Amino acid sequence: MQREASEGYLVNWAARLFAQAMDREIRPHDLSSAYVPVLFALGRGAELTQTQLARLAAIEQPTMAATLTRMERDGLLARRRDPLDGRKQLIGLTPKGREKVAVVAEAVRRINDEATEGWSAADRRRTLDSVLSVIDNLNRLLDAPQD
Repeated sequence: MQREASEGYLVNWAARLFAQAMDREIRPHDLSSAYVPVLFALGRGAELTQTQLARLAAIEQPTMAATLTRMERDGLLARRRDPLDGRKQLIGLTPKGREKVAVVAEAVRRINDEATEGWSAADRRRTLDSVLSVIDNLNRLLDAPQD
């Protein structure tokens, strides 16, 4: 099989390159690309559980737990007991974390613009729609019971 003929391989490769570019952009702000999915998810003021964040980032619980621990250590997150279910913790951004959302948003905009240089707005929209469709299809596949 040729890697240029595999959507999964190419999307994964592109994602790794995006992450490397993001790390380079945000490292001077004491951030890591591993923080980006959490900052996106919590950036509008939401509070979510670790399980919800792991699902949104499509990573395993232990990986999310380690990321959240580092982000909390860095003063970006705060945890509190869920008033509806005391067994759970809700995770939200601190004021410092909210400040970092703007840094990440600008880095994402710049990197996406560089990655799609020369593309029309319609090309960018078609690509977004296609990738969203792939994500929906894969979520359906993974949510289906296994035989």
